Amino acid sequence: MRGLRISLYRYLLAAAAVLTGVCAARGQNTDPLMAHYWAMPTLYNPAATGNTDYIRIRGGARLQWIGIDNAPKSFTGTADMPFRIGKQRLGAGVSVLQEGLGLFSNMDIALQASYKLKLGKGTLSVGVQAAYYSTKFKGSEVVLPDDDDYHEGTDDAIPTQDLTGNSVDLSAGLWYEHPKFYLGLSGRHLMDPTIRMSLEGSESTETQEYEVKASRTLYFTAGSNIPIKNTLFELQPSLIVASDFKDFTGQADLRARYNRFLSFGVGYRYQSGISVSLGAEFKNFFIGYSYEYPLSAIAKASSGSHEIVAGYQLKLNLTKQNKNRHRSIRIM
Repeated sequence: MRGLRISLYRYLLAAAAVLTGVCAARGQNTDPLMAHYWAMPTLYNPAATGNTDYIRIRGGARLQWIGIDNAPKSFTGTADMPFRIGKQRLGAGVSVLQEGLGLFSNMDIALQASYKLKLGKGTLSVGVQAAYYSTKFKGSEVVLPDDDDYHEGTDDAIPTQDLTGNSVDLSAGLWYEHPKFYLGLSGRHLMDPTIRMSLEGSESTETQEYEVKASRTLYFTAGSNIPIKNTLFELQPSLIVASDFKDFTGQADLRARYNRFLSFGVGYRYQSGISVSLGAEFKNFFIGYSYEYPLSAIAKASSGSHEIVAGYQLKLNLTKQNKNRHRSIRIM
């Protein structure tokens, strides 16, 4: 049947059944949820750009469900910095989010900006993001077993040629930064974009059309830094919740940092897994690692998920007297 439109859910169901046999994915949220969300806040909320006095650069990789073929793989990169126009402080940033999920691969490349104003003892930021969103489907790698009683090789629901499509996208958010805590609320894929992909029919000049959707998703983020009196330790609880208004996911973490140098923590991902994390900060550099053990039936086929994030940051001096100077971070 020509002109057939197929949802992302049906694509994923067919790919999982044919290629991996995995019956449960991460839910219906479009974006992968990184365990180091707290280290890359601008990835999910553009209002978090420029909220420190540093140029921050972070990159990360998440390998999910090790041991399962075609399991999700995510790669991220963020960079942001503050700047001033007159007396007004602003923020700017870029972010890249790439994910491979079975025969699908999605990429989100975004430019970000934020406007800041004092509110109480903290700072309220309003941020916007414009993005280029693209998706690919490797139909040429579809393999249907000979004894498959549920799919036929001529089924229009399963493309056998590679497909690509792209769209523009918008996101926005609010971020409140207080000396003792932070709160963030953002919406990604606000245009709820539908990405149309097409290929030429094999027997005629007619075009088969397919479509996927980047679901509108709401994120809530919170965290705090609690010094433990008379010690060099700090407790850093954090939380992120994501919902596309049909399903939701989230993660809660409790980390301890020693002497602003070493950190370790535990986390729980809703109905998915428990994790442990380690991190280190030294002068300008940061590196973090997380291991997640699945709590679902995935544990029968996978040894767990691994994630690593590394970053660099450079201190800026935005005072009027030294507006052309900058220096590197020094952690005492």
